[in-house]
Amino acid sequence: MNIQFNPEDYKCKRPFHVEPTNIVSANDDVQRVTDEASAMNKRIHYYSRLTSPADRALIAPDHVLPAPDEIYVYSPLGTAFKVDTCTDGYGKNSSLVTIFMIWNTMMGTSILSIPWGIKQAGFTSGIILILLMGILTLYCCYRVVKSRQMIPLIDTSNWEFPDVCRYYFGSFGQWSSLLFSMISLVGAMVVYWVLMSNFLFNTGKFIYNYVHDINVTDIVPGTNGSNKVICPSAASGHLPQNRSVVFSADNITGFTLFEKWWDKSQTVPFYLIAVLLPMLNLKSPSFFAKFNVLGTVSVVYLVFLVTVKAAHLGIHLEFNWFTENEFFVPEFRILFPQLTGVLTLAFFIHNCVITLLQNNRNQENNVRDLSIAYFLVGLTYLYVGVIIFASFPSPPLSKECIEQNFLDNFPSDDIMSFVARIFLLFQMMTVYPLLGYLARVQLLRQFFGNAYPSLFHVLALNLAIVGAGVAMARFYPNIGGIIRYSGATCGLAFVFVYPSLIYMISLHRAGQLTWPALITHIFIILLGLANLIAQFLL
Repeated sequence: MNIQFNPEDYKCKRPFHVEPTNIVSANDDVQRVTDEASAMNKRIHYYSRLTSPADRALIAPDHVLPAPDEIYVYSPLGTAFKVDTCTDGYGKNSSLVTIFMIWNTMMGTSILSIPWGIKQAGFTSGIILILLMGILTLYCCYRVVKSRQMIPLIDTSNWEFPDVCRYYFGSFGQWSSLLFSMISLVGAMVVYWVLMSNFLFNTGKFIYNYVHDINVTDIVPGTNGSNKVICPSAASGHLPQNRSVVFSADNITGFTLFEKWWDKSQTVPFYLIAVLLPMLNLKSPSFFAKFNVLGTVSVVYLVFLVTVKAAHLGIHLEFNWFTENEFFVPEFRILFPQLTGVLTLAFFIHNCVITLLQNNRNQENNVRDLSIAYFLVGLTYLYVGVIIFASFPSPPLSKECIEQNFLDNFPSDDIMSFVARIFLLFQMMTVYPLLGYLARVQLLRQFFGNAYPSLFHVLALNLAIVGAGVAMARFYPNIGGIIRYSGATCGLAFVFVYPSLIYMISLHRAGQLTWPALITHIFIILLGLANLIAQFLL
């Protein structure tokens, strides 16, 4: 985050200090703010409330502002970033960089479940739902961006969406936004643990077989040839997921022992604790932020993998509008809410979009850039989902075999899938501590006023989060289910309810609320509620 500040700009003369424990920097693990800077911040904060934002009479003069190295910008996630200079109070990121940042932030683990979601909804209805959910979540995100401007007579230029919720709903808005934000964070961390267990298992299996020159085949239905596709769910009710038949091996006993201690659900989720739990207890995760570029690399590689696989497998489609046969699913299925639950999280950026757009050099282009970013995200989801579904070899396999993580449809000895799992495993192991840090900052600061009150508090929180991940990887390793439940839950508040309610309340206070606007936004709220309820019924 490269934000520029110009001390001569009066828009920058606003409260600038946050507590040192809440500051992260890409270069320093701990940043300190002097007592003088803290005191001056309190004065500026006090004087700024004595007059209206348009009145410059009490704007702090240049000579009382702190040195540039003592200026920070507050983030809605309880952190702050050191900045250098600014122009007009905003960043120097071009529209292209802003669009890419939003795309990179939104693209996550949901992309692995999009093909499965299309299968659950039906091919045609899946495509329609991706388009409609993209448009709906974009509109709600637009309402979030505009929510600050609907508040009169208050300088909201440094507000984030939780601040807006607190303004309209008081302490309920503050605590409910914290609750749903924690659901999204912990849900993401649970999905990460399940996926990391999956990727670590398949990676270890590939390496062991290669080193010991073991040729094996999984006891699951699959295609023949060099581009093999398998159907793990067809045998999941009869055999352990990681059981194999050895074709040739010098040490059968060693291979059997390896499979006993290297099990996808029984052992591997516990091995991750030794690596990730110490990382979660670090005071500052700034070191891991340097690896965020791996997320972009992983998504680009997944698109490349999907393209290559589709080129070798060809297209396998048959349109059955309402009837199901042995190899194909109907175009419209009653299970479509499972896709909408996944898409709610796939298009979810509403709790941090204001922060991302504040760095845009041309603020007048915010809506345009946000729309382009959503279009690119939707296009990426459509491409991966449609290509995987269309190229899945039916026959001999049924489309029902498409897994919640589509990489599971490729055997562990597939080279391209092995590389994808390595990329994703390393990326998730670097992002996981960042998610844990954000969860710690949001929760512990609310209750104790400190993001790191003691090692005991932090360890207890991290043990609870890690325990949830291990339990899910052990007993419910279904990332599609976890994504849709957490997505529909946190999306109910941040995507559907809060943006619509805030817009209606602001229009009502201004005397501009019309019946079409009221009916439209009540309908959006009902859609979000129906989306959540449907996840537990289907």
